[in-house]
Amino acid sequence: MSTLNKGIEKVEVTLKWDPSPLGTPDNDLDIVAATYPADAPHGDPAYLVAFDSRSPDGTITLNRDSRTGQGFGADEIMTLELDRLSDAYSRVLVGVAIQQGEGRKIFGDVPSTHVRIREGYTDLAEDDFASVAEATAATVAEFTRDETGKWRFRPGLRGFDADPDTFVSVMGH
Repeated sequence: MSTLNKGIEKVEVTLKWDPSPLGTPDNDLDIVAATYPADAPHGDPAYLVAFDSRSPDGTITLNRDSRTGQGFGADEIMTLELDRLSDAYSRVLVGVAIQQGEGRKIFGDVPSTHVRIREGYTDLAEDDFASVAEATAATVAEFTRDETGKWRFRPGLRGFDADPDTFVSVMGH
């Protein structure tokens, strides 16, 4: 658990939504994390974690990946062990993108969307995407390393009108 002096250490991001109605294309949302190098924190990401993958060093892992939103509890879960992340990185952005395979879908089309960012038992942020209902993707959290080397959290939902591939290329700029 973090304190003001200790900074953020290990975070869990959970995402859930309701399945699409029978006979309609699946609602498929994905958590995406982009890690940025310390020498270019607003440039291109050094690497991405998404779609049932993990970071090269194992510090960011997508533990659960749903393609339909069916089931109980969280449909997608991502763990970020920021305290283990190399000093070569100073910024991590976390976003959610809607797959656009069978026609354009926006957050307003997907019922009961909910994202939660927590450290231990402490909720850092929660959102239902209502403020970005017209978007197809959104950043949900930013983690930055301060001058002392501690990780800090900045909440904030920022919507994008982009397919998942485009979203990951523009989300950090």
